[in-house]
Amino acid sequence: MSTGELLSIEPQELQFPFELRKQISSSLQLSNKTDNYVAFKVKTTNPKKYCVRPNTGIVLPRSTCDVIVTMQAQKEAPPDMQCKDKFLLQSVVTGAGATVKDITPEMFNKESGHNVEESKLRVVYVAPPRPPSPVREGSEEGSSPRASVSDNGNLNASEFTPASRAHVERHEPQDNSSEARTLISKLTEEKNSAVQQNNKLLQELELLRREANKSRGGISLIYVLLVGLVGIILGYLLKKT
Repeated sequence: MSTGELLSIEPQELQFPFELRKQISSSLQLSNKTDNYVAFKVKTTNPKKYCVRPNTGIVLPRSTCDVIVTMQAQKEAPPDMQCKDKFLLQSVVTGAGATVKDITPEMFNKESGHNVEESKLRVVYVAPPRPPSPVREGSEEGSSPRASVSDNGNLNASEFTPASRAHVERHEPQDNSSEARTLISKLTEEKNSAVQQNNKLLQELELLRREANKSRGGISLIYVLLVGLVGIILGYLLKKT
């Protein structure tokens, strides 16, 4: 655990169980050991590879804050499972009641006279657990379950870039999914419209059929009545004669 004056960090290294073509996350816990509001900012030497949530924030007095670092899916493994990426966490005391909206880049500028505390974190790849196999025992000999890069503190803050909250590569599947949902919705609407029109046509056809039956029925009834009336009149005349 880091024992900085403002924030303590646990753990002191970001461990990722490395797997190809899979996003992997690692978490940090920041603890405010003071009675002040402390603002923090996370930077990394490889911002395109990681997304950090939150990458800036406020840790309230005597409280903690969790930071999640997600490594984007990698297409190939680094040599000897070693990673040269580094993270830099900057912290500075801010005014009481400050919120994330009050955080500015100027707050972390040492040249402006701000007392900025910095903690460097290294990235460690941990080989995922594998089931025992007699075939692989010889090939795995000499490999290390976890490999790290030593940090002599020679990296300057200028080598770090602010970490992003989200990554561009993650937007593409979301866009494709949105287009698919739009297309499905449009096809569903067209189908429902066609069904409604078909039902309407069937109703109109049934109505016409009923009217036609009524018309035929009316004519037959009038015809019967006329024939009966003529029969009555003829009968009456025949009796008269």
